[in-house]
Amino acid sequence: QVQLVESGGGLVQAGGSLRLSCAASRSIFSLKSMGWYRQAPGKQRELVAAFTVGGSTNYADSVKGRFTISRDNAKNTVYLQMNSLKPEDTAVYYCGASSYYDNYWGQGTQVTVSS
Repeated sequence: QVQLVESGGGLVQAGGSLRLSCAASRSIFSLKSMGWYRQAPGKQRELVAAFTVGGSTNYADSVKGRFTISRDNAKNTVYLQMNSLKPEDTAVYYCGASSYYDNYWGQGTQVTVSS
């Protein structure tokens, strides 16, 4: 079992930056994947950025070059640095993780980008 707690969302103007944090209740070193997803009103949840097995990263095309995912294994925390934010980045951002047995989600944090 893994509990995930997100923080760092908020309201920002277009072009601004935010950093999201996701703290896990146990070691993230052995997780199969861990990363960030988002869901805008009326849309399906989508991958934003994630670490996968072996430490590789995946990014949605829409955020490449603007968002950076990073991790601190000692703190069991994954971060998402979001730069050059656009109004279309507005969504609830969820931290998600997968072990070899189950999937886990945080409660979500709202990110709102005003134009």
